[in-house]
Amino acid sequence: MDYFQAILIAIVEGLTEYLPVSSTAHMIFTSSYFGIQEDDFVKLFQVSIQFGAILAVVVLYWKKFFDFRKINFYIKLACAVIPALVLGKIFDDKIDAVLGNPIPIAIVLIIGGIVLLFVDGRFHTPTVAHEEDISIKKAVTIGFWQCLAMMPGTSRSAASIIGGMQQGLTRETAAEFSFFLAVPTMLAVTTYSLFLKTYEVSQLKGYELLTQSPDNLKMFLVGNIVAFIVAVIAIKFFIGIIKKYGFKPWAYYRIIAGVILLAYFSLNK
Repeated sequence: MDYFQAILIAIVEGLTEYLPVSSTAHMIFTSSYFGIQEDDFVKLFQVSIQFGAILAVVVLYWKKFFDFRKINFYIKLACAVIPALVLGKIFDDKIDAVLGNPIPIAIVLIIGGIVLLFVDGRFHTPTVAHEEDISIKKAVTIGFWQCLAMMPGTSRSAASIIGGMQQGLTRETAAEFSFFLAVPTMLAVTTYSLFLKTYEVSQLKGYELLTQSPDNLKMFLVGNIVAFIVAVIAIKFFIGIIKKYGFKPWAYYRIIAGVILLAYFSLNK
């Protein structure tokens, strides 16, 4: 992977991490289309640049994240992230096995789009309009919904937003709680990938892959900076879209993109 490819993947990550379209799927498709070799460093890079996207949420919602008087906010996030931590560890190897095959991911992209179409017209009577009104029980339930995104192509954002709306949250509140929940979730995933996980081919830890060459470390830093800048723009854009149009634009996008990608990868096996 060269610097241009690293920046391209970081742009894709920043654009799609908080949209209900699956950032993992888009990074895999981008890598496949541009012939980026799926080695251990590329796998690490695709996960670790989520750190930049995490910072985008923290910066945009800094008043919420650094208001230490509201301890319930932190408790709810901690409880909501537990299901993903436990199940993510259990299914880590199975998730890695699916990442190398874009065809089932394209199919999941299509199915997720169809689900979003139904969701948009399903929940008409939300009862929770503010994060402060989300109970710990509702937060944990949303955390379990988020676990559906362990199948690449599902979208962590889509799963947690649907879970939030199923729990009575308004569209905007569900989207914002999904952003908040992304911070501990992706921080845990990034930490695990960098310091705890041993990569199968190289038998190295993530930080050892980063320090293996100066270029690896530079690409990691550049990728996180690019992902941060693009994610800030994408979050503001997404909130405006769902307020005005709901989730239908993203549903149609998923279906169209999924069909195109399914056809492309089926013909280019």
